Amino acid sequence: MSNLVSGLLSNLRNTVILSSIITLVVIGGYLQHSGAVDAIFVQAVLRFLHLLFGIMWIGLLYYFNFVQLRKMPEIPAELKPAVSKYIAPEALFWFRWAAVFTWVSGVLLAYNRGYLFDAAALGLTSQNPQHSFIGLGMWLATVMAFNVWVFIWPNQKIALGIVDADADAKAKAAKTAMLFSRLNTFLSIPMLATMGMNQTIFG
Repeated sequence: MSNLVSGLLSNLRNTVILSSIITLVVIGGYLQHSGAVDAIFVQAVLRFLHLLFGIMWIGLLYYFNFVQLRKMPEIPAELKPAVSKYIAPEALFWFRWAAVFTWVSGVLLAYNRGYLFDAAALGLTSQNPQHSFIGLGMWLATVMAFNVWVFIWPNQKIALGIVDADADAKAKAAKTAMLFSRLNTFLSIPMLATMGMNQTIFG
């Protein structure tokens, strides 16, 4: 039994597949009880996906800022390629796509709940403080996702040598990517406050 568990957990793909199967069983149990795929169920699925992708996105943002960027200057020069050639490109892959899916699932969730356009207008069209509150978070997340694809990823490609460039261009790109990553970290805390507190305050 322990060998079976060890075999499953030592492979990330198997771990994710097994976890997904268990998740579907749990959701299936709910459907067996409720007997309908209704609007509430769709909203719950969208909220779950938004949370899942958001944890991946912000978790990697915090990894870059709280761990990698801080510790890179302390890593011996001969060891830095291990990070820049292997770890960082892989992390950036999951980081940038998690940003996309977080944003898309958030937009779909807001549309499903009927407040997408009022929240996008920051509550000016509805005079509803909840739309202003969650709308602020939506705009902060939109700016952050924009930064990922327009500033962070293009500059990281140069800094990491994925795109050919000279040493000066790499240094400049690395600094630009770092500054926009720090900007996203700065924006993430008020964004998470509006997202996390919205349901409790206005629920």
